[in-house]
Amino acid sequence: MERVRLAAWRVGPRNGFTLVELLVVMAIIALLLALAVPRYFKSVTRAEETVLRENLTLMRDAVDKYYADNAKYPPDLQELVTKRYLRKVPHDPLTGTAATWVIVPPDDPEKGGVYDVKSGAPGNSLAGTPYADW
Repeated sequence: MERVRLAAWRVGPRNGFTLVELLVVMAIIALLLALAVPRYFKSVTRAEETVLRENLTLMRDAVDKYYADNAKYPPDLQELVTKRYLRKVPHDPLTGTAATWVIVPPDDPEKGGVYDVKSGAPGNSLAGTPYADW
């Protein structure tokens, strides 16, 4: 019995990938990233806008409660923390600091200093409205 020998052909698994296979995989990954990355950044912006709305609602509610208790508006936002209407002045999620809140004073200056609070963030929301109008 004579054994048949395959001289130039290798039987079994190949080691490594061909250049074409690597290029196809890289093209598929690039396509998936091109679809996923814009959605990711849009969802991050949407989350920041949601936190901004919640922080504004929280501070406006605290100002209203302060007015109901004291018959005047607080002189500044820190007064809300001092009198324990807030634990701390929340950060503006778009600017990353609590120092950018825009204070709207009441019509009568004798009633206090903080009638309303608005965001000091530049730019527009995903809906197209300026953050300063919120």
